[in-house]
Amino acid sequence: MLHNSLRVARKELDAFFASAVAYIFVGVFLLVAMFSVFWGEAFFARNIADIRPLFKWMPLLLVFLVAALTMRMWSEERRMGTIEYMFTMPVARLDILLGKFIACMTLLAVALLLTVPLPLLVAHLGPLDWGPVWGGYVAALCLGAAYIAIGLYVSARSENQIVSLIATVLVCGVFYLIGSDVVVSFFPDASARVMRLLGSGSRFASITRGVIDLRDLYYYFSIVVAFMALTLHSLNRLGGGRGGITTTVALVAAVLAGNVLLQPFTGARIDLTQGRIYSISPATRHYLAQLKQPLLIRGYFSARTHPLLAPLVPRLQDLAREYQLAGNGKVTVEFVDPQQHPDLEAEANQKYAIKPVPFQVADRYQAALVNSYFYLLIKYGDEFQVLGFKDLIDVKQQGEGHFDVDLRNPEYEITRCIKKVLYASNSSGDLFSKIPRKVTLTAYVSATAKLPDFLRKFKGEMEKLVAELSKKAGDKLTYSEIDPEADGARVARRIEADYGFMPMQTGLFDRNSFYFYLTLSDGDQVVQVPLPQDFSADALKQNLKAALQRFSSGYLKTVALALPSSARMAPFMAQFGMGANAKHYDLLRHQLMQNHNVRDIDLNQQQVPDDADILLVVAADDLNDKGLFAMDQFLMRGGTVVVAASPFKVDFSREGLTAEKQDSPLLEWLAHNGITMEKQLVLDERNQPFPLPVTRKVGDFTLHELRLIPYPYFIDVCGDGLNHALPVTAGLNRVLMNWAAPLKWADDKQAPYTVVPLLQSSNRAWLSDQLDLLPRLNKDGSSAFAVAKKRAVYTLAASVQGRFESWFKGKKSPLVADKQADKDKKGKNSAADKNKADTIAAVVEHSPDATRLIVFSSADFLSDQTLRLAASVSGQNELGALQVVENTLDWALEDPQLLTIRTRGQYVRTLIPLSRAQQRHYEYLLYASVLLGLLLVFACYRLRRSVVQKRYRALLAQ
Repeated sequence: MLHNSLRVARKELDAFFASAVAYIFVGVFLLVAMFSVFWGEAFFARNIADIRPLFKWMPLLLVFLVAALTMRMWSEERRMGTIEYMFTMPVARLDILLGKFIACMTLLAVALLLTVPLPLLVAHLGPLDWGPVWGGYVAALCLGAAYIAIGLYVSARSENQIVSLIATVLVCGVFYLIGSDVVVSFFPDASARVMRLLGSGSRFASITRGVIDLRDLYYYFSIVVAFMALTLHSLNRLGGGRGGITTTVALVAAVLAGNVLLQPFTGARIDLTQGRIYSISPATRHYLAQLKQPLLIRGYFSARTHPLLAPLVPRLQDLAREYQLAGNGKVTVEFVDPQQHPDLEAEANQKYAIKPVPFQVADRYQAALVNSYFYLLIKYGDEFQVLGFKDLIDVKQQGEGHFDVDLRNPEYEITRCIKKVLYASNSSGDLFSKIPRKVTLTAYVSATAKLPDFLRKFKGEMEKLVAELSKKAGDKLTYSEIDPEADGARVARRIEADYGFMPMQTGLFDRNSFYFYLTLSDGDQVVQVPLPQDFSADALKQNLKAALQRFSSGYLKTVALALPSSARMAPFMAQFGMGANAKHYDLLRHQLMQNHNVRDIDLNQQQVPDDADILLVVAADDLNDKGLFAMDQFLMRGGTVVVAASPFKVDFSREGLTAEKQDSPLLEWLAHNGITMEKQLVLDERNQPFPLPVTRKVGDFTLHELRLIPYPYFIDVCGDGLNHALPVTAGLNRVLMNWAAPLKWADDKQAPYTVVPLLQSSNRAWLSDQLDLLPRLNKDGSSAFAVAKKRAVYTLAASVQGRFESWFKGKKSPLVADKQADKDKKGKNSAADKNKADTIAAVVEHSPDATRLIVFSSADFLSDQTLRLAASVSGQNELGALQVVENTLDWALEDPQLLTIRTRGQYVRTLIPLSRAQQRHYEYLLYASVLLGLLLVFACYRLRRSVVQKRYRALLAQ
């Protein structure tokens, strides 16, 4: 059977390629495909490393290509009368039908194969994700097979090729349009969903995402089988056969009914995308496994919504159902239209603050402004989180007046909300039930006689508190008290060597020293419990709770965020001349608050909060000794410090763009801890453009426009510049580092710490100490910044891990010095001083082993101004900088679950920077490659024809 079908297929292929019409059809298809990519979708203007523009128009292109391929398959046989001859041959009609189908599929595969130079070019110019590419070609073959089956049936029903061509275009066009956004927007929600399931174009778009779904494959298979059965029935009737209509109808009905039966099966699919961004990740399953009670995911979706949002609703519903399957009965999923259920709408408005959003929509009767719902509610116990379209939707501008609307990263958004409600619920429960192993609280306390009076009282309150906690904890908490000065001060020497615990004093001139330190340990890690500043039992209880939470994975971590004083100034103060050019970090704060408890602090005025798990210092160039001491001692206690700083202060305003060198104590502190910043800025040929306002004259008119010009100070860190060996940067696509300085460290194997680069420039970077940063161009449109002869790779962010010595080693605490100065001013017997809590002059002189300090060499890459500037260039939110900071926090806090899916979203994969001449060069090179491929097909056919003719001549000669 297959042998006969292949012989028929070869005969059809020979007839097709023997005519110049074949090459014209394929050539026109390729020409239109390339035109739609480079002109219709403005490939280089999009600046995105994908081939979605090709597959966007592929369903329509295939309609005309397939119609041209199939119009002559049976119509020509009927017109010339050869179909009767074919029916008399000892070959089954099904074999002939399959042979013609295989021939058409081969021609389609050849046409698609000739478009392969496009993804190869894109892969050369940017980080192409090959998953959607393979998915696109699979979708094109499946869609083409369905169209071919339709075309063969239409051709079998007509003797005229033109009639077959037009009828095939109409039938295939109806299958495509029935599920398109343009058509379904005129129908109610229920009808629209059914139409999308019937439409060939909507199924095609699902596969081109890079997800091979069994339901989509079966859809195309059912169309092929149904129309092939109808074609075979028509051929039997043409051959004089009768009957078989009942069998044919039954077969078609059974095959089509399979689509309905398979619709509930959402898990039978393969995610081909890099990072499997459309699949439930192990991180999500990790959080779902921690559920102790039912979790509710409820979707509030209106029947009438914006036509660009409507196609995204089924995808969110499918994803929510996958959560239900992964939850093993602990996740309940519901979808409601609030406007059809007044009681649920009232609950959504009043209890969850879910309000409808007005959208401009149009139907076949009128255009109107409707209030529409597009929300997801995640509820666990009494805790809940709400996701709106701003959280779920990513809008990218693709050319003037055209927007591409897609889901941002729905799994990350849903999972982070699950984590938040889960941890919020856990924090209100039993603390010790979330701690997997026994924890020992060790008090290194001197003899009672050596302690000051206030510490004696505090010690008694501490012992009562520990007894209370031990009773609740059962065998999870044990208490041990050790006098470091006993037994020849052996323990004192050990804790000084291990933890840097030094003798304490109550003042500068107090000669009496003592020890009072608390640590928690589970055998693997040791956490110091800071003493509360007011030495109260309630404050100590909070500190113990915060320290115990670090041994559990069931609580949100607390980030202490230290910003410059100007950033904390209210924006409206600028109208009074205060902080007019201040940089703000609201986007950073908002991003961090989604997954952490954020505490804004002023290091110059207060210590790092006792419950802080990590300290993030951004552009804090105004630190004094108290601020340095607070940061230094947090690091010495084993806390992780993340610093974003620079030796330059960049003034970015309407008046200009300049840099000013600054000598910050923070930079000296970093140098003391092994990281040095050179007082130069890094420039890189691999950069992101700067949107520069340009004014030009056109006749009597003055036009104001933005031009994107190369700007080497905007370093595009991607590819080898990201350390793929670390989870912090392994999943990132790119990070914009602007006005960054190079980091250096001593290459000393004897150093007590190790340095690992996180972000690096390309090998085409150079250094400059110029202070004028204003973008400028040469006459040819290239960057006018002077390029140094020395090119190298420069480190822009690094992680330092090991044992650090305190900046204040051998010095007195600045806190006690300030208090002593206040005492001297007020007098020795000041009544106000007596009412103040006593201060301990304790300096931890070195940190535990494996303490981590992370440094970014830019003070501006996290500011709102920079992030919005980058967003104006890429057409969407610039998330690389925020993602690398969030990844750093999760990595440092050993909470890597969300880190693995945060970067799985549809981030922008941009092309490498190209000049206009280079763009034209690659475009013409692609045209030449496609033409060369078509000529190669012609040459292969001529070669095969020559071989066949020689064989026949040899047979005739014999």
